[in-house]
Amino acid sequence: MKAVLCRALAAALVLGGSSAAMAANDGQVRANQLLGSDKEYRETWAKVVRTQERLPDWVINLSGSSPQQMSAVTEDGDKYLVGPVCESEGNCTYKRLIVAFSWDKDDAYGMLVEVPEGLPQDKSPTRHATYTWLGDPDDGMKKLLQEQLKRDPAWY
Repeated sequence: MKAVLCRALAAALVLGGSSAAMAANDGQVRANQLLGSDKEYRETWAKVVRTQERLPDWVINLSGSSPQQMSAVTEDGDKYLVGPVCESEGNCTYKRLIVAFSWDKDDAYGMLVEVPEGLPQDKSPTRHATYTWLGDPDDGMKKLLQEQLKRDPAWY
């Protein structure tokens, strides 16, 4: 009986430790590091991009530049790890992706934002952007992704 109790306690600690490690990791990882860090992230993202046509490689592989760390965000009671990926370090205004992965890594969503390059600085990128939704987000998730984009002071 004691051995069974010890095994159950050890299993609970391992499972709880995974969540605690993820929580402690909040803000420590960048979106372009996710696919290389965990097989579950890779598999979930592969399911999302599999249904899309003509996505650039940097979106498929989340291999662009990530200007900031990811953060934990709650939407409709569920926690997500959210962050941006840009095509390249100097091209975030014109080509960026905001991704959200569910805390359990089972779901992922994205909002690909593209603005015509060479847009004059006096023109608002918001008015000229095209948006491609990835992962079939509901209205609440779309709003969450859009809010993340609005956090960028260069986005107006």
